[in-house]
Amino acid sequence: MASTDPERREDEESAGAGEDEDTGAQIAPIVKLEEVAVTTGEEDEDAILDLKSKLYRFDKEGNQWKERGAGSVKLLKHKETGKVRLVMRQSKTLKICANHLVLPTMSVQEHAGNEKSCVWHATDFSDGELKDELFCIRFGSVENCKNFMETFQEVAESQQKKEENKDASDTAGLLESLSVKDLQKEEQSKTDAPPVAVEAKEEVKEEAKEPENKGTSSST
Repeated sequence: MASTDPERREDEESAGAGEDEDTGAQIAPIVKLEEVAVTTGEEDEDAILDLKSKLYRFDKEGNQWKERGAGSVKLLKHKETGKVRLVMRQSKTLKICANHLVLPTMSVQEHAGNEKSCVWHATDFSDGELKDELFCIRFGSVENCKNFMETFQEVAESQQKKEENKDASDTAGLLESLSVKDLQKEEQSKTDAPPVAVEAKEEVKEEAKEPENKGTSSST
């Protein structure tokens, strides 16, 4: 017997419809998304330092410090060349806010009045062009700041030794090249000398024969 209660009848119909709709079938998505490999440009580098920090740059026109972003600052060493660069990305957007090589001429110093901060000059390329910047970086602890400064200075000194070794190697190679050239010239001069001596001996023999010929013609 059918129920005369409208609410009860509606519940029964909706329950029945629900049972009919639950087929358990799986519908494949219309668009299939494929996994895309994301490259960061750091694949050929090893991180020798990675610390959370906040970076500032000094605005010369406004004569004030301006925030560049908060994120992870890294010192990355290239696997083949051995060169080290400093890279920092903003934590949320991953936008690069610092990107420069650590050179032998660089030095980092503690920021006046703040043991958690330090400053240094660099030729930065984070904006797509080389710019001379004065950076200030602040860490969450004094220990992290000291760790950054010590590692930064060690890298700069190692790059200085690398440059000195390269110069010494280049000088040794140049001297070796000059020595080889001098040796080749000496061997060439020795090789050219015998034909000249032979020609001189032949001329002497010809001159020695001439008087004999003259003597023979006069006697006849």
